[in-house]
Amino acid sequence: MASSTTTTSSSSSSLKIEEVKTARSQRVAAHSHIKGLGLNPEGGSIEVAAGLVGQRKAREASGVITELIKAKKMAGRALLLAGPPGTGKTALALGIAQELGTKVPFCPMVGSEVYSSEVKKTEILMENFRRAIGLRIKETKEVYEGEVTELTPEETENQLGGYGKTIAHVVIGLKTTKGSKQLKLDASIYESLQKEKISVGDVIYIESNSGSVKRVGRSDAYATEHDLEAEEYVPLPKGDVHKKREIIQDVTLHDLDLANAKPQGGHDIMSMMGQMMKPKKTEITEKLRVEINKVVNKYIDQGIAELVPGVLFVDEVHMLDIECFTYLNRALESTLAPIVIFATNRGHCTVRGTDIVSPHGIPMDLLDRLSIIKTSTYSQQEMLQILAIRAGVEGWNIEEDALAFLSGIGQSASLRYAIQLLTPSGILAKISGRDTINKQDIEETKELFYDSKTSAKLLKDNQDKFLPSAPTGVLFAYRPLGQDKRAPTLSLGLYKSAAHDEPSRSVS
Repeated sequence: MASSTTTTSSSSSSLKIEEVKTARSQRVAAHSHIKGLGLNPEGGSIEVAAGLVGQRKAREASGVITELIKAKKMAGRALLLAGPPGTGKTALALGIAQELGTKVPFCPMVGSEVYSSEVKKTEILMENFRRAIGLRIKETKEVYEGEVTELTPEETENQLGGYGKTIAHVVIGLKTTKGSKQLKLDASIYESLQKEKISVGDVIYIESNSGSVKRVGRSDAYATEHDLEAEEYVPLPKGDVHKKREIIQDVTLHDLDLANAKPQGGHDIMSMMGQMMKPKKTEITEKLRVEINKVVNKYIDQGIAELVPGVLFVDEVHMLDIECFTYLNRALESTLAPIVIFATNRGHCTVRGTDIVSPHGIPMDLLDRLSIIKTSTYSQQEMLQILAIRAGVEGWNIEEDALAFLSGIGQSASLRYAIQLLTPSGILAKISGRDTINKQDIEETKELFYDSKTSAKLLKDNQDKFLPSAPTGVLFAYRPLGQDKRAPTLSLGLYKSAAHDEPSRSVS
């Protein structure tokens, strides 16, 4: 019996084992194709690059902002991406995040996230502000590193009596290219050695301050051993066994807040049970944050830590209300403030919580602080290029005439609707036994799924077939004179129906 992975031979005793690697398929999201801003070394935009198409001025402006962030010259400032729906505002923000890299914190949120029944709006905003501020801590740790040459636990009589014995300490031998040392370790470290499954021949390092043990791999001196398990062989460490190592840790201020926050509540049994049974999100006090800021500033002055202002991206910023906007004015002036990027697709609209009509639904005093980048609608040719990129990312082959027809749909309806038709069209093509999407597949999918404009037109044309909206007006309740208080009331209401202009009367 033949197999692609394992081959055995009757004439030979050798056994051949081959490892089969399977490619892991990743979920394709709305902006999976964005790899950066698509700029050349001079800062100019390339027409089609890094998954972005068009919006050349907006991309160049975003590139300037990225350079300011990298140079740490834009802390506490804010940027607004404004443009019609489906013009790539979120894509630009993600492009900025990709250009900054993984070392700079990027915290995305939506304006409606601030509305919670448990936590104040301003608390959620401040929490996200703190998530977007990074702290790079440089710490020098003393470590013992080398290949394990000896591992001998030494036992002692159990102090509690009985016949059992306990581990008093463990003697471990470590060897490097420069020499070897014998260490006497605490019994608690022996438990860590057992958890890591460390044996003679393994390369490990032990932190002298915390006592934590890390297994690096198996020494390459044992590489000739026949082992069915796939081992990672590493060379013998260089230098002395005892050495100092500089370790850099990246944390955010929110991580420090959480680490230092203590749960509030009573010390009685019922309070403790209530906290365990119903974990509730609690606010981190301003006093705690002030204390953490003092420690952070002290570390920065001593050169132990370095502040890394990140990016807070607030999408649908018009959903915030006047309280949030007032709070943002103060937060942006703080010494520990990130770069804030807002995005909105609204024109002139009312600022939530007021009767004031303002551009983009943002108060004028905050709008005056923002650098505004405008995004414009895509042309049909640009839509065609975007759809071709999306088809490639989603793994569909599409004919040229089908792609041109789909870009026409994007121009008449919307780009998002055209992108949404890709996957159903691909499934229809597979059902028909084809690997390529043609124009007929897209036409059939277009008949199955309506776009927003077609749906609105259908509603308008068939308005009489749908239920009208709920009546509005004032409802009066009264009880006839002389009747018992326990008797039911009569209600009389005057209201206007959405379908009729004449006021109607209802009695119940």
